[in-house]
Amino acid sequence: MSLQVEKLEHNMAKLTIEVDAAEFKNAMTKAYNKQKKSFNVPGFRKGKVPQAYIEKIYGPEVFYEEAANSIIPEAYAREIQDCDLEIVSRPEIDIEQIEKGKSFIFTAEVALKPEVTLGEYKGLEAPVEVEEVTAELVKQQEENAREITVEDRPIENGDIALIDYSGSVDGVKFDGGTAENQTLVIGSGSFIDNFEEQLIGANIGDEVEVHVTFPEEYHAADLAGKDAVFEVKINGIKVKELPVIDDEFADEVSEFDTLEEYKADIRAKLAEQKEKAAKTEKENKVVDLAIENAQMDIPEVMIEDQAEQMYQEFAQNMSYQGISIDQYLQFTNSTREQMLEEMKPQAKKRIQSRLVLEAIVAAENIQATEEDVEKEFANMAEMYQMEADKIKEIFGDAQKEQMKEDIAVQKAVDFLVAESK
Repeated sequence: MSLQVEKLEHNMAKLTIEVDAAEFKNAMTKAYNKQKKSFNVPGFRKGKVPQAYIEKIYGPEVFYEEAANSIIPEAYAREIQDCDLEIVSRPEIDIEQIEKGKSFIFTAEVALKPEVTLGEYKGLEAPVEVEEVTAELVKQQEENAREITVEDRPIENGDIALIDYSGSVDGVKFDGGTAENQTLVIGSGSFIDNFEEQLIGANIGDEVEVHVTFPEEYHAADLAGKDAVFEVKINGIKVKELPVIDDEFADEVSEFDTLEEYKADIRAKLAEQKEKAAKTEKENKVVDLAIENAQMDIPEVMIEDQAEQMYQEFAQNMSYQGISIDQYLQFTNSTREQMLEEMKPQAKKRIQSRLVLEAIVAAENIQATEEDVEKEFANMAEMYQMEADKIKEIFGDAQKEQMKEDIAVQKAVDFLVAESK
């Protein structure tokens, strides 16, 4: 067996692998043994037709596909194990020569791990903003608001209207255009065009004819850009009443007796949340800046593979919620191909982040210590409610090495943050 490597543009490589004739002959024999029971030849019992006789009748080509399928994975795995290439994609296989009595030759086009030229990554400026406590109080006030029924006046901006409606285009009703007892906050922009504004001034019991135009980019193509008429009946009007933020409010919504105690608790919780959010934001910013300052040439196939992985992760997460990926695609009027295309920018970002951080790990000689590994096992034990030693037993050497690499990458993030301004 032999291997030839041809470097291509954009960190791609073409591997030409030649398997000697003797090994290919063995693959042909394996193919014969696997398929021989499927041949019915007069004068022979089923499964007892000699390989040479079958090849004479049907030609040796009858076993080529099965022989190739068995020999390619083994030959490819052997060759890449012994070469010094860092392959980061699935191989694109092409057969160059397949003929009885000759060596078997195939090519595998693969993506190689891109080299990263680091730019400036120390002293990066990445300011973060903080959230005010008052915003949380307003949120609590909104959540504890009461809805008061209004009967003696028409609809005003900000009211909650309870409506029935039926929409039509050119006199024909369309799917999804009819509802009963729909709650609509006037001025929220929940409905298309100026639908909500046309209800202002209407009273309970009124029937209003609302004229709107669907956006040109509307998700339902048969309605995009069309003029529509909605027959709307006003069933009720409500207004949201916000509670006064005082000691009584604090007592009702929390375990505290006074507003000051409640504020202090909010500040403490927000400080913790803010610290976590600020840390994440800081990390994202410094990594983004390090990526901007670096240079790398990422093969398209590497991005496609990452997008596929993200798609599978998304499908699995949806399944945990009881929704299959096919159902999700149907609900969102999308396709697998569209989702993969939409995921490509984020896939590229993931790859860039990992490559840059790995380059910083190498440049700064960052390593995961045994203490780091033990701490990670302890965290996993707490998360899964298992003993750390049991988790260690599950991890093989390769998984442990991957853990060390991941820890080193996170330490590179911490390094960027510590060195930033």
